[in-house]
Amino acid sequence: MERHFDHDLAELKQKLLTMASYAEKAVSDAVSALVNRDLDLALAVKANDEVLDRFELDVDEMAINLLAKAPLASELRMVTIAMKLSQNLERVGDEATKIAKRARDLSKEPPLKLTIDVPKLSSLVLGLLKSALDSFVQKDSAAARAVIPRDKEINVLYKQIQSQVIEHMKQSPDNIQRSLHLLVAVKSLERIGDHAASIAEEVVYLCEAQDIRHTDQ
Repeated sequence: MERHFDHDLAELKQKLLTMASYAEKAVSDAVSALVNRDLDLALAVKANDEVLDRFELDVDEMAINLLAKAPLASELRMVTIAMKLSQNLERVGDEATKIAKRARDLSKEPPLKLTIDVPKLSSLVLGLLKSALDSFVQKDSAAARAVIPRDKEINVLYKQIQSQVIEHMKQSPDNIQRSLHLLVAVKSLERIGDHAASIAEEVVYLCEAQDIRHTDQ
């Protein structure tokens, strides 16, 4: 029975890691579609949104089956955290789809004459997401704790970009619709950073059995 449980738990972890790789790719492709005005890539990201939805359902089903086998406390944390991580990853996928939709719409319009550092913002966000997921793979509480404060840098850059776009809208009212598409896209990137930080918080709980949400750590 114990060997069977360990096998099922390993399968759950692998399913979660596969889901994580899909989520990372969705964000990367969505940003690439936005920056490069790539309509085909934007449509592909949008079409693949259901993949992450399916992953979340699969992870939940596997986790519920494992919970029924009365795991030990440490195993119980692993199973419950897997469900929370899959929820965060599914939301990351949702935000990637929002970016892709805006990329799709912007690709059909003339480019905005506005220089903002979307590549830097996306680099920070993807780096944060990767570090959070790596801390889960390694079960590294210290690494997870180090991830969380990095979300502040993302928030600062997001607010700078937001201010730039709003100022552009004031100066060029004819570009308001396109500017709004851009604002929604960068807001989605900021939210992905929030989900990455949430993943790191869950890793701390997994490793330390300490809930650090809503605290200053």
